[in-house]
Amino acid sequence: MALVHRFAGSGIIGDMDCFYSSWATRGPDGFSDADLAALRRLVPPLALAIKCASLARIAGTLVEVYLGRDAGRRVLGGRIRRGAAERIAAVLWFSDLRGYTRITDTAPPEQIIPLMNDYAEAVIAAIHGAGGDVLKLIGDGTLAIFAAPDRADACRAALRAEADLRGRVRALNRRRGAENLPVTSVYLGLHIGEVFYGNIGSDDRLDFTVVGPAVNEVSRIAAMCRTVERSVLFSSEFAAATPAPERGTFVSVGRYALRGVGRAQELFTLDPASEE
Repeated sequence: MALVHRFAGSGIIGDMDCFYSSWATRGPDGFSDADLAALRRLVPPLALAIKCASLARIAGTLVEVYLGRDAGRRVLGGRIRRGAAERIAAVLWFSDLRGYTRITDTAPPEQIIPLMNDYAEAVIAAIHGAGGDVLKLIGDGTLAIFAAPDRADACRAALRAEADLRGRVRALNRRRGAENLPVTSVYLGLHIGEVFYGNIGSDDRLDFTVVGPAVNEVSRIAAMCRTVERSVLFSSEFAAATPAPERGTFVSVGRYALRGVGRAQELFTLDPASEE
């Protein structure tokens, strides 16, 4: 016997609009009338229990997809009070697509969303693969953090993500180029500093994110990639916190005054030979 119990309109979640169940018996005469009556009486509360369990999994998936993995777990764990934030030290990642405005002005509109999705997939997969957490997608930009008890470990993780991203973008550009689709590259700023990590906003709309001068600074460092014509730039703080083997591949690109940042600082990039 198969049963279907449909949810009321207000109880539908995405494509989950009903509960199906099928039942079999070893009885040689099949189900008796009493058996069928019992099943019809018992299945609705079973459906409700399974729906509740499914909702918990759906909620967990939704908050992690829309807020980020670590932020989603914290929200589900009860960190939902406005102003509840903690001071953490983390590597900050800010990346953007090169020439995005030019591409959107010249490419057919139906190609823009697939382009953003393709490159966002490359960026996010690289960050997650190295243990980082994506906090915010800002147009074509991505803000992420790498938090680890040891600063050197966080820097190493960010560098692994950067190397992985370069490989993913090369492969993506080969595929898109073969399909005569617009291609671009990603430029990236990496910084390390203290930030406030938690709920920011109003009672009606909260965002779980990071705030602080270091967040503004990493976005300015990423923007400098266009000026110095490099795909990645590191702050002097990031370079100092990176352990010696990896730091040996860094080269200085000079000292710059960053817009909105009160002090000039030396910026670094990867030695082109090591980047290859």
